[in-house]
Amino acid sequence: MDIKRHSLEDGPGIRTVVFFKGCPLRCVFCHSPETQDCGREIAFYPGRCIRCGQCAAACPRGAIELELAGRIHRERCLRCGACAEACPAGGLRLLGSSYEVEQLAEILLRDRAFFRHSGGGVTLSGGECTLFPEYLEALLKILRKEGVHVVLETSGYFDYSLFRRKLLPYLDLIYFDVKIGDPGLHRQYCGKSNARIYRNLKALLGEGAAGVHPRVPLVPGITATPENLAAIVDLLCRAGAGDITLLPYNPLGLGMATHLGRPKPPLPERFMTPGEERMIKEMVLKIIGDKSYGCQN
Repeated sequence: MDIKRHSLEDGPGIRTVVFFKGCPLRCVFCHSPETQDCGREIAFYPGRCIRCGQCAAACPRGAIELELAGRIHRERCLRCGACAEACPAGGLRLLGSSYEVEQLAEILLRDRAFFRHSGGGVTLSGGECTLFPEYLEALLKILRKEGVHVVLETSGYFDYSLFRRKLLPYLDLIYFDVKIGDPGLHRQYCGKSNARIYRNLKALLGEGAAGVHPRVPLVPGITATPENLAAIVDLLCRAGAGDITLLPYNPLGLGMATHLGRPKPPLPERFMTPGEERMIKEMVLKIIGDKSYGCQN
């Protein structure tokens, strides 16, 4: 989906982040909905459209209509990108690019000097990058040979045997997202049960995999509730987790959903205030301090 260079937010040091397209979950609060689908997609940005009609003329399926609010008849669209290529103003954009492993590695290794001097490296993110274990294994072998530090960000929904064999030996840190404790609510808000996710987390922690850090995205009314946070702390303590990172709510995915022709999720359209973040942190610390959870870390 994207390659973000000079990131300071996705692991230690200066990092280059690869966002892979494709995810097995369908979280209603996803802040990167453009990474859910494995295939290429067309996004429409109405504020950039100059209504020149060149997109409609270029479309081989007649899927563009200037009077249509979302501009694209999605059921007809081949996602070929002809409309985006013809658009002079950037009102239409083709999302998703393909790289051979060697091509991607060459791009990432351009930043070796920044990695070396800052203690940074490459972060593999998504979507869910573990959907492509063979591709990642080939890429990771190149990065390991070049001495590049690698962080992997995951939802935890993956085939553990493949992950352990093909990816784990080459990873320095794993950021493991934990969203909802209750299985029914997890299926309701994320599209699948959380059983595999917690099973994978427990297995990673149980075998002493280095650098596994659980993270909780805070979504008002869904994940950032006392009940859910207590359930997550309980699960993490029983799995043997040593820490937990709280990720403040990010509403930026709401706009992208509409650009892709999807309904806008009924979620808050503002970031959390510092006071709200502090209140949730204090709530989690109180839960962790409750001896009834038996957490020793």
